Amino acid sequence: MIDLNAEAWEKRYQENRDPWDLGCPAPPFINLLASVQAPKPGRIAVLGCGSGQDAMLFSTAGFDVTGFDFAPSAIARASTIAKARELNVQFLQRNIFELEPEFLHSFDYVLEHTCFCAIDPTLRSQYVRVVKNLLRPNGQLIALFFTHSRLDGPPFGVKPQAILDSFSPYFDIILFKAAKDSIPARKGEEHLAIFQVTSS
Repeated sequence: MIDLNAEAWEKRYQENRDPWDLGCPAPPFINLLASVQAPKPGRIAVLGCGSGQDAMLFSTAGFDVTGFDFAPSAIARASTIAKARELNVQFLQRNIFELEPEFLHSFDYVLEHTCFCAIDPTLRSQYVRVVKNLLRPNGQLIALFFTHSRLDGPPFGVKPQAILDSFSPYFDIILFKAAKDSIPARKGEEHLAIFQVTSS
């Protein structure tokens, strides 16, 4: 297991070892926003935003977007691309596990794509709590989970049922299905999800 700190991720970006970056938004998100199930625009946090492709997709759909990432190079790249496209997206260098004091209950949505699979699996329960606490009442997690079963990581594998077990104590399952429109390299290894904070 590699050292999953900010310096490690920064080195990967500087050396262009970022295969998780598709260079474009994830097709399942593109198709979700074009479907009848498309969420209404609101304030959305993108965790582990990388170069910001998914964040910028949601910005073009009318969302108020804030992207967070450990790596300064990722934030710089995302900010440069957004500026060139004349998109109003805020990108902040942050540790996602330290967001709650500043952003408690600040968002209508959280967007997840290749962040959950990148963190140490022992931190997954903490990740779930972070997502819940960033969201406003009835807020939603929109996620594309990388549900592969290969050894080692990152990206660390996870079974679909384990995702449901992790989130269901705090979220209602609105949508959870195997993605049919993944990029070829991830065919059969992604699940699209919409989870809504359970009303207390």
